Amino acid sequence: MTDLSDAPTAPRADRRDNKNIAAAPNFDLLAGVSLRVSVEVGSTSMTLAELLAIDEGSVIELDRAATDLLDIYANGTLIAKGEIVSVDGRYGIQVAEVVAPARGLEGFERRG
Repeated sequence: MTDLSDAPTAPRADRRDNKNIAAAPNFDLLAGVSLRVSVEVGSTSMTLAELLAIDEGSVIELDRAATDLLDIYANGTLIAKGEIVSVDGRYGIQVAEVVAPARGLEGFERRG
């Protein structure tokens, strides 16, 4: 048996200092991860009595104008804003602006 403490040790590179990893992150590892993407048209607050009074034909007024862009969320985090389009008879969202990609997470807003 040999004593490992006598074995020569090679200098160990610290991964945190490796600029190549930061410059070219390996996104292939995450490419298959599923995210829930949702679009919020608007929201409102109402009392329980108002909620219970909703019936067919009721109109719920939302907190944004019809011309405002819609919020696009990925797993509850605001990532972009867009507008509704029709794609082969189905709804779609055309992205009008990506929310603060250069500022990192600072510009993102988490939905509660």
